[in-house]
Amino acid sequence: MTAIEEVATGWVEANQRYLVAALAVLGQRIRAKEGGAIDEQAAPRQDEVRLAMAVPPALDRVAAVFGLSDFERDVLLLCAGVELDAAFAHACAAAQGDAERTYATFSLAMAALADSHWSALNPAAPLRRWHLVELAHPEVPTTCPLRIDERVLHALAGLSYLDPRLATMAETVSQPIALPSHLRQAASQVAASWSSLPGSSGVHLHGRQRPDLRAVGAAACSLSGLRPVCLRAADLPGAPADRELLARLCERESALERTAWILDVDDHVPGSGRLALDLASRIQAPVVVVSREQVAGSSELLRQVPVSPTGASDARVLWRTALGASAALLDGWLDRVAGQFDLDLASVEAAVGMVRPLLDAADCPEPDDLGARLWDACRQQARPALDDLTQRIEPRATWEDLVLPAPQTRILREIAVHVKHRLRVLEDWGFAARTGRGLGIAALFAGPSGTGKTLAAEVLAGALALDLYRVDLSQVVSKYIGETEKNLRRIFDAAEAGGAVLLFDEADALFGKRSEVKDSHDRYANIEVSYLLQRMETYRGLAILTTNLKSALDTAFLRRLRFVVQFPFPDAALRAEIWRRVFPAQAPTESLDPAKLARLTVAGGTIRNIALSAAFLAADASVPVRMEHILRAARTEYAKLERPLTDAEVAEWTT
Repeated sequence: MTAIEEVATGWVEANQRYLVAALAVLGQRIRAKEGGAIDEQAAPRQDEVRLAMAVPPALDRVAAVFGLSDFERDVLLLCAGVELDAAFAHACAAAQGDAERTYATFSLAMAALADSHWSALNPAAPLRRWHLVELAHPEVPTTCPLRIDERVLHALAGLSYLDPRLATMAETVSQPIALPSHLRQAASQVAASWSSLPGSSGVHLHGRQRPDLRAVGAAACSLSGLRPVCLRAADLPGAPADRELLARLCERESALERTAWILDVDDHVPGSGRLALDLASRIQAPVVVVSREQVAGSSELLRQVPVSPTGASDARVLWRTALGASAALLDGWLDRVAGQFDLDLASVEAAVGMVRPLLDAADCPEPDDLGARLWDACRQQARPALDDLTQRIEPRATWEDLVLPAPQTRILREIAVHVKHRLRVLEDWGFAARTGRGLGIAALFAGPSGTGKTLAAEVLAGALALDLYRVDLSQVVSKYIGETEKNLRRIFDAAEAGGAVLLFDEADALFGKRSEVKDSHDRYANIEVSYLLQRMETYRGLAILTTNLKSALDTAFLRRLRFVVQFPFPDAALRAEIWRRVFPAQAPTESLDPAKLARLTVAGGTIRNIALSAAFLAADASVPVRMEHILRAARTEYAKLERPLTDAEVAEWTT
């Protein structure tokens, strides 16, 4: 047992001796009402125990923090005695002249205790306001049983725990190893608000990373010497009366254990922000509301502390702090990681933990291998939020699989360069300091179906070692006003952490030419599109829109995209090249003529379908893939497309 544990154990034992002595003194008063014998040594023993305690007993502290009068203190002790000592309960019954009334009542307290006053029974007075005691039947307040709250009873005995009514909605708040400078500054602002504001000390923290905001709240608690407890706003009761009770319980816990409250708002749960704001306004104790977005109306009730995203310099410091001496082993990789990923503090520590065994190993890998492992660990930390909202595509295609004219290939490689060196150009070279607009990397891939738009997105994601997520616009676009914007916000919010490649297929469904505003639906539709473009312009990853009809897009939208890549229908030369690459190296082929196959006037996607079907036909015959298999597969594919397979396309195939 440590010295601190010994001191704590000693205080608990002394506190319990004091409680027994105080109950003995109070019992003398109850028995004296009926002419019972008096122990004149009871009060001196109580004083002796109290003087021997270096730290005041719990009863004195509870009376002080809740501002109890001597009479109210004795009422509380009277209720505690009934629960702790059966003889004490029987003494209460004797004093009330009824053997069945083995409980305290307010009328008994008024008759037996000194300095009694009726105001102690007032619902606004300390005993009932903070639910230190409860009336079994409020309609008959003076004669009904008067019970001490279980949490308060245990507090008098020196036991500490969180009230179960609060514990069911509470979450653990962990203090990270270190906070970046902008988060430390926010924590100082919160702590200063708690120490300077009279009455309600409510603060509203809002910023991109909710876990980081919770860490700021925990750091503010540490600066203020408070215990942080986080409550999920989504679990708060809807009835105002229930929230009022919850506020009183929070205040009581703050008084008992110097507790501060962090109300965590899930921005995607309707109404949770409103409930958190209402509860925070009711709590007369240190409280902070954390949310990604500013809660409507919060500026009128709470002090606002906006938290900016972690900048490049702070992100570098954060990664170096988390890695410690091992940071030197990741030459050049920390800048890449800091520029690409916007992870919260806990995720940074988790990612470092995933590679720590490699860093500490005797045969530590080379820097590039270590960096790649850390990069993958960051991707894994960023995935969970997006996996619930979109479809992740595992990139398998490479630049060798992409067959496009040279200008289009050059633009695609240029896109990869912009993503790879985003941090260096925008932050280190100062371009981001000049303007906050147009810093995101947004690209439009336009062209007929099957020309390689999705394949190109897959190639880019693979080349950049980033996750690729396809956004199903049919699940995003809603007929209800404002819902499309909310759905898009959820996707971009989740994607920010990993800077993933977001692929919006068939974007013309959302990005059509803006309509003339004739009613509210037209106005909100235009707002939704503008919101998406705004998010794309600030998104730290790569956002790709694909469309089969570039002409359907508003030219104003096109000007706000950094890249526009036109995917042409492949000519004969490109089709021949696609045929040369379409079969894997291990697939057996025989006498295939790319020049003849290129006469099929189909796009690359259709070529891949025909090649796959032909492979199945050849496998069924246990022979290599030949021209006749492709011919049969082509007839099936053309029938699906409702197109005739002309003689010119298959001439000389069988000769």
